[in-house]
Amino acid sequence: MLNSIAVATIDKLLEAESRLLSKSLDLDFLPLREPIKFVSQYDYLLLNTQEGLAVAKTGKGAPKPVYVDFTSGAVDYRRRFGGGKGQDIAKAVGLNKRANLSVLDATAGLGRDAFVLACLGCSVSLCERVGFVRAMLKDGLYRASFHFEVAEITEKMQLLETDITAIDSSTKFDVVYLDPMYPHTEKSSAAAKKEMAFFRDLIGKDEDADRLLPYAIALADYRVVVKRPKGAPYLNDVEPTYQLEGKSGRFDIYVSKSLDSSE
Repeated sequence: MLNSIAVATIDKLLEAESRLLSKSLDLDFLPLREPIKFVSQYDYLLLNTQEGLAVAKTGKGAPKPVYVDFTSGAVDYRRRFGGGKGQDIAKAVGLNKRANLSVLDATAGLGRDAFVLACLGCSVSLCERVGFVRAMLKDGLYRASFHFEVAEITEKMQLLETDITAIDSSTKFDVVYLDPMYPHTEKSSAAAKKEMAFFRDLIGKDEDADRLLPYAIALADYRVVVKRPKGAPYLNDVEPTYQLEGKSGRFDIYVSKSLDSSE
């Protein structure tokens, strides 16, 4: 990790649970006895609260903590008003050609793209190799299971306990989706969202992103979809079958076989 992080809680009722979590993640545990702005021994904290798990920056002037939340904010807005199967991500995975696709999101992060695909009827398996992010995803999915409008969607999302490299090659998905962390530029950093700034600080770019593509191709029955910023090189220097250009980025689509006869 590029910056230091520890598991912490201010709630004494959650201390035992938090200590177990820190042990499972191989992170230090910090029982909070002061406001986060006064914490100096760690750059970030994985906060265990009654509201869920959150990553929080320490020090004065730090922004609010970030949770995995599928029930409110931008994620919920996109669920209700996001444009359905007309969205670029829906076209990229092939929902304009076939419904009810099985998708492996091999770089799940905060789970937002996976949630969009589940909203559109896909069954989505999620891989996230960074332990504290996977713990946040698990927590967010658990909390969403109690939300009457969202529970039916998150039932379509299965968080795997492994990464793509450990999935047996006999296991197949209709589509494998990759969105590896890409180094931000000076132009993008000024407008970077808070949560992305957090994760870039803690994780950096995916140094081995190129090696994900062969695994993805081996597991995909129909196609691999790679989300890339504008101007980014092809993953593993492999030219895609075709591309979909968006406002801020693009989707590179690698077709193994057609989802319908028009392709």
